[in-house]
Amino acid sequence: MKTISLLLLLTTFSVFAQNDTKTCEILSKINTLIQSEHILPKPIDDSLSVFVFDHFIDELDPSHNLFLKSEYESLAQKYRFQLDDYINTKNCSFVTDIISIYKTGLTRNKGCLEAIAKENLDYETKDTIRFYKKAFPFYLVESQIGKVWRKKIRYEVLDDIASKNSSVDSIKSNFAALASASKKSIVENELCRINTILENTMAYEESIFNNFCNYFDPHTAYFSNDSKSNFVSSLSKEHLSLGLNVSLNEKNEVIINALNPNGPAFQTGKIKKGDQIVSVSTKKETLIVSCATIETISTMIISDANKTITLTLRRKSGQNFDVTIEKQLIKDEANTVFSFIIEENSKKFGYLKIPSFYADFEGNSGKGCAEDAGLEVLKLKKENIKGLIIDLVDNGGGSMEEAIKLAGMFIDSGPISIIVDNKQRQTIVNDPYKGMLFKEPVVILVNGNTASASEFFASILQDYNRALLLGSSTVGKATMQTIMPLDENDNENFIKMTINKFYRVTGKSNQALGIIPNVSIPIIYETIFPKESNSPSSFKNDSLTNQLVLKPFCKRSFLDEIANNSKKRIATDSYFKEIKEINHKITDIMTKPKLPLPITIESVFKEQIEVTRLSKEIIGIEAHNSHLNIYNSYLNNFLLNLYPEEKVNNLFQLETLKTNHLLKESINILEDFNSLK
Repeated sequence: MKTISLLLLLTTFSVFAQNDTKTCEILSKINTLIQSEHILPKPIDDSLSVFVFDHFIDELDPSHNLFLKSEYESLAQKYRFQLDDYINTKNCSFVTDIISIYKTGLTRNKGCLEAIAKENLDYETKDTIRFYKKAFPFYLVESQIGKVWRKKIRYEVLDDIASKNSSVDSIKSNFAALASASKKSIVENELCRINTILENTMAYEESIFNNFCNYFDPHTAYFSNDSKSNFVSSLSKEHLSLGLNVSLNEKNEVIINALNPNGPAFQTGKIKKGDQIVSVSTKKETLIVSCATIETISTMIISDANKTITLTLRRKSGQNFDVTIEKQLIKDEANTVFSFIIEENSKKFGYLKIPSFYADFEGNSGKGCAEDAGLEVLKLKKENIKGLIIDLVDNGGGSMEEAIKLAGMFIDSGPISIIVDNKQRQTIVNDPYKGMLFKEPVVILVNGNTASASEFFASILQDYNRALLLGSSTVGKATMQTIMPLDENDNENFIKMTINKFYRVTGKSNQALGIIPNVSIPIIYETIFPKESNSPSSFKNDSLTNQLVLKPFCKRSFLDEIANNSKKRIATDSYFKEIKEINHKITDIMTKPKLPLPITIESVFKEQIEVTRLSKEIIGIEAHNSHLNIYNSYLNNFLLNLYPEEKVNNLFQLETLKTNHLLKESINILEDFNSLK
């Protein structure tokens, strides 16, 4: 028996050693490529070491309830300032060492949870729980593990019960049964999650690679072949899909909330809206949903490598049943340009939604966002519209080539941007087309999720005085990326790398600052959207000395007059005042230090009531109808009759727009454009 154990031990360390060698080989190739091609490469030194170590440890133990204080300090002493030395000498044994201690912590927590599962927790114990808004130290000592986990489970049980019941009295009258059922579910899910991690043979190297890349900037990232395919697919309007959407219900169960009638899931005839997904299986592995993160489940479902998926489903607490689905190439309606007519005071205005700057990266059709947008504008022009609203809200970017093409359709001629590479060479990008597809006034809607190619496009039209920007400050990403293999013969490992920075024709950059709209307007959640400047590795804002000559569409004083009129209207609008108040409440919850909370049903229930009240306020204000007359263009109505399967999505888009209060002010601005000119 000892011989077998020793053999197993030696074999295990041999596998680890092989993995460590491969990890270093890939890291070395990543570094070589970054040093030669990245827009701003950095040396491999202690700063990188601290960045990679801290981020890797925080990914493994985000709640700081796994590593003991002594374990963390030991790892930090060995590696926090030394990872650069290990990487430079091609010694990646630190990965095996850290993961070994990580799994020791998981096993320790598993044992504690198994003990808690068998005992009765005392919910009358006087105790408090602290909530940290920012980073906090590793504090666990071995003698406190049981206490920490019991406190955590007690709070989660009370929080779970409070979220599902309408009064404290009803909770107290059935407390024993409610607490027992909740505790059983919470502990089982925690154990299931830990067992899944312990049993998973997946390497942790990909996290190391990504943290290494992120040190250079937040958008440089490592891609396996699978993650590369997923990324490219996300920027396309057609991709392999099951044709279903899911959401989390109040019990954190994954529920199917929509089925695409053209998709393979619907065509099985076995799946219905409201079905719960219990597990997801491929030919390689099975994930129990309650044990895995939404990100892991999504990756498994989305991956182009997994063309056949088996879903284990449950319908209204009935028995489980399996459905095997073969993915199909279908149109992603949520990632496709669309348009509507908005009629106000007997005048027609166009609305154009651009959800992303998607492109045909695989070269199947040659069509992308710009061509689709151009076709929609032509449909709207046939209706004799007096202005156009281009909606870039929540548009995270995509293809810069598509953004250049689209910008060219709205300005007459001239330079549109300056691109700088890693040799500090400047390239002037000019309008690819002569003349304009559309000559009437334009309003562009932006928010705190408008990023990258969207910012590029919006800033061009702003600098040319071609459009008035309405909304809130954008993300502030003014860099360009490309995907490269680690070497010519490598089809498994890639880097999405930042290779250029782009500047406005004025020589200025929106990097880290974002684009400031001509008219700022309160938008729900705007105060908590993550910005480029929040990332510790993002580039600082800079500018070029040269400024390009351009011919503006109209005088700046004319735009300023329209903007001032808009600001006056917004300042007195009761709806936007209410949005401001709600945003203040959201900011308080998300950012202000939270006082220690007594672990009692009364205090936890009170906290839930406050969150529920705010949630209802948000839902209520988001449902306000703007009472605008919005409908399809004649040509789009004609196409809907040819393709009736598109009608469900079209109706959803239409109903969503009726609660968009940015449109009302956009129409007011377009009216001002026409009356003042």
